[in-house]
Amino acid sequence: MTTAQSPIHSGFGARTTAAEVLAGIDLSGKRAVVTGGYSGIGIETVRALANAGAEVVVPARRVDVAREALAGIGRVRVEALDLGDLQSVNRFADTMVAAGGHIDMVIDSAGIMACPETRVGPGWEAQFGTNHLGHFALINGLWPLLKGGARVVSVSSGGHGISDIRWDDPQFLTGYDRWQAYGQAKTANVLFAVELDRLGAPHGVQAFSLHPGAILTPLQRHLTTEDMMAAGWVDADGRGIDPSFKSTQQGAATQVWAATSPQLAGMGGVYCEDCDITSVAETKGQPGVRRYAIDGASARRLWTLSAELTGVNAFA
Repeated sequence: MTTAQSPIHSGFGARTTAAEVLAGIDLSGKRAVVTGGYSGIGIETVRALANAGAEVVVPARRVDVAREALAGIGRVRVEALDLGDLQSVNRFADTMVAAGGHIDMVIDSAGIMACPETRVGPGWEAQFGTNHLGHFALINGLWPLLKGGARVVSVSSGGHGISDIRWDDPQFLTGYDRWQAYGQAKTANVLFAVELDRLGAPHGVQAFSLHPGAILTPLQRHLTTEDMMAAGWVDADGRGIDPSFKSTQQGAATQVWAATSPQLAGMGGVYCEDCDITSVAETKGQPGVRRYAIDGASARRLWTLSAELTGVNAFA
């Protein structure tokens, strides 16, 4: 990471929307790939990019559901992809590469949170496998279309503060804890951006990670109303009561900003929040990014592990 992990005072903030980030920016002729682009903040990301002129490809596990959700938004194409299935990821990437054409931005917005213990692919813990390894394989597979100038945005969470990478047992073969697993996966999202930015810099590729903020979306599908009431997020009817929560349009803003803002030209590898680069959090619970999540040595170690697990490495 060569860019300082400190705010640049972008002029935007927590209540900025994705449309406001793109005001005055013309994305005509640009092509974007947005995973998770048919639900929650993903669909608002797709809407904002398409309205600004971009062509947007939305990989989806549930193609019919995605097409229905995105109906009425122009310049959007849905293609089949299951991030928990390595063959599906490789098939999508191979098809895209065979068709040709440059990709200007990829926003890795899909994810799962706090699910019961589940295995995907060749036995991967589902959150690490879907949130990190699936996206790792996807970006490496799409690499020929990214070289020459692109941005990759890895959507993490403040939840990365729950856990560093469990190097001795990243697949939770013993002692599964749904929140520890989520925290590890979100830390992996940050470390991925750190190393991809380092590797991609000579090829004009920048990578960023971010916390989109707290938003009520289908991401909470594995939590009960009682869980969310205990956290102070909702009332007994499931209605949001925490004033710090963002709307989906506001939640989409930071990833759209990271993917498109001219303010970030020549920068990369940093963790963002509220449409700005954030500070380092030196203690648990402090706002910002934990130092272990932006450690260069850990980022390289995770890249090596991920390449071994997926069998994919564009930089080998």
